Order: sequence, then structure tokens, then C-alpha cells
Amino acid sequence: MKLTVLGPGCWGLTLAWLLNDNFDEVCVWGRTQDISDELKQYKRTTKPLTVQLDDKVEITDDLTKAIDGAEIILLVVATSGIRPVCQQLKAAGLKDNQILVNLSKGLELPSLKRMSEVIKDELPTSKLVVLSGPTLAKEILNGCPTAASVASDDMEAAAFVQKHCNVPSKFRLYTNSDVIGVELGGSLKNVIAIASGFADAMKLGDNCRGSLLTRGMAEIVRVSVELGASPSTLYGLSGMGDLIATCSSPFSRNFTVGSMLGKGKKIDDILNELGSVAEGVKTSKALCELAAKLGLEVPVSSAIYEAVYTDITPEEVLNKLMNRKLKQEEEYKLM
Repeated sequence: MKLTVLGPGCWGLTLAWLLNDNFDEVCVWGRTQDISDELKQYKRTTKPLTVQLDDKVEITDDLTKAIDGAEIILLVVATSGIRPVCQQLKAAGLKDNQILVNLSKGLELPSLKRMSEVIKDELPTSKLVVLSGPTLAKEILNGCPTAASVASDDMEAAAFVQKHCNVPSKFRLYTNSDVIGVELGGSLKNVIAIASGFADAMKLGDNCRGSLLTRGMAEIVRVSVELGASPSTLYGLSGMGDLIATCSSPFSRNFTVGSMLGKGKKIDDILNELGSVAEGVKTSKALCELAAKLGLEVPVSSAIYEAVYTDITPEEVLNKLMNRKLKQEEEYKLM
């Protein structure tokens, strides 16, 4: 069997390393400008991550060659690249029996579409699975175990991915039929992770972090349920599980962005210093636009949007959140 990973970033290379023994062939594809001489020598170093790939792993910028004969194709590119890569996949001859697994977490701007919706726009007959959960690459490379959800409208495809991408004692996969919930849980939690890093930098304490995560989760559920997700999915791996991991780990890029914002740094300087994509930045804008369209309040996410896109100070952000009109805490039935 052959596995193809589209995207030679930290997470893509970690997956190629993690799943190496599950497949006879492994291929990593990237744009010409993204494939360095170092990567061609099967080693990728990006602070603080080093991935050493097996000799059998092929590195290429030829997409037709990369997907040829692949039963499973992992789509691990930034959300802004999903549509153009799907257009390239169509031109490269992607077959309907090949399973495309999306691992990018975010919403497209300005359409506000989930990644599966974007993919279906471009590849309407493709077999599509979504993989999401608490998957910090550095911890996986260190041998720490985790679990994730694989969701699809085609449960046979989801079960196929579950079987062939499960790694005993390291990477446990659960199937799920709620694509909307799995996608939105994984995408929207990035905004709350920024809020968590923000509070951490301001030294607001664990009580504040617990409050932020809880109220942030309420916003995720509020928006996602309105869009058709099951509340129980959002309290699963791709919702609560991913939220806890990314809101408490310095390995989370979104947490790091929030921490820098909480120290008063500007977003352009932060992103230049970070040198990699933090999906929560754009997702904060998409989420606020989506909530407005649905007529829903998302105060934590709105505060982060302001912190990212305006000159509001960290102290003003905190003041706005803590002095809102008093509310009743809503409840959602899990069944």
C-alpha cells in the first residue's frame, strides 16, 4: 500500500514518520519552493522540531507522481492552500477510489466554508475523510500517545483510514459520522487557544484559564450546533480534547500567538517571528463573521478578533470581557 502526504510542514512530516511502518510506500509532496536540500536528505529541522524520515520515503514536487497508486492521500496544507491544491489534484488525475484525508483546521475566507465544503467544491466525487484531534506534532515525535477522530459521510472510507493509519500504543483513531462537528471543533478551538495564551502571558491565573476554556467551549458549541453539529461530538476528541491540548501547551502555535499578544506585541511582528501558520488568527475573523451571520454572540472570540486586528490593549480586552452584561449560563443536551 502507498501513503501520500501533501504538505512538507511539521505536521505533514510527522505523519510521514509516524505512519511509515503501516505502508509499503510513503511519498511526501510539496511545492518546489517548499522542498529544501535538507528535506531531500530526509531531515527537516524547524525550531524546535526535527523529523528524521526513513530512507524509503520519497520527496517530490511532482504531484501526478506523488498520488499515483496511493490508496490514502493526506492533505496537510494551510487552509488558504486547500482550494488551489485540490484544483491541482484534479489536474493531476486524482481517482474517485483514492481516499483524501483532510487534516487542515480552519475556515476559508471570505466564503466561511469548512474545508470539506471547499474540497467538495473542487472534487465533488472524491472519497473524503476528516482527521482531527489533539495532535501536537512535537509530543508525537517524542513518543507520547494520543487519539483522534476520523469522520466521513462514507463510513467505509472512515473505517479504512482508521484501520491503516492507527498506530498501536501511539496513535489511536475513532470513527465518527459527524463531519460538521469534527471539523468545527478542530477549527474553532484555535481561537480559544489564542485566548488561553493571552491570559497566560498576562498571568491571570488558572481560574481565569478555566473560565476562558469553559466559556470558549460554549461559543464553539453554540455556533457548531447552529450549523448542524452534534453537541456530543464537540465534547469529544476533536472538540474538548483538542481544546484542552492546544490551550495548555507551549507547542501550540495558537497558544504562542496569544501569549505574544498578551505581552503587547503586534500581530505582524508575531507572525514574522513565528515563521509558520497559526490558523486561529484568520479563524477569529471567520468565526466572528459567521456568528454575526447566524445572529449569535461569541464574546471571547470577538475579543480575540479585536486583539488580533485592532490596536486595543491587553488590559482593554480583559476589561471588555469581565464587564459585559450579566447572563444566564446556557445548557446543551448531549443526546
